[in-house]
Amino acid sequence: MANKEATVGFGTILSAMGIPASWHFFLVSLAAMILLAGLDFIGAIFAKAWTENRELPVFLAGLAAFVVLYVVYAHSLRIAELSVVTFGWVVFLQVCLLVYERLRYDVSLPPGKWVAISLILALQAYLILAPNAGTADR
Repeated sequence: MANKEATVGFGTILSAMGIPASWHFFLVSLAAMILLAGLDFIGAIFAKAWTENRELPVFLAGLAAFVVLYVVYAHSLRIAELSVVTFGWVVFLQVCLLVYERLRYDVSLPPGKWVAISLILALQAYLILAPNAGTADR
């Protein structure tokens, strides 16, 4: 499952907040997903801005966001499972980008596309999170 030694530092902080130890793994995994999505979102915004203006500081800021993203991703894999963290990261990122495009660029999706998005996310969740036959004993 996860490396319990990697969660010791976070576990101390969560315990001090009064959060039960049984929740630590899930909260740390969720925090990693949200942090990864946030960094990816920021990098995407900088990338979009750079394509419009070609300003070096914007390019460097986006590059820095993706370097930090890589480091956070590598560290998060010490704590949580690759497929679960990646799935959560992508879901949070996609939702944020859809909301951002709606608010910033007034992109409106028809109801059929929202249904498709929901189905795709549900099917991905099933693929990633549902137990596989014959692996429950491992």
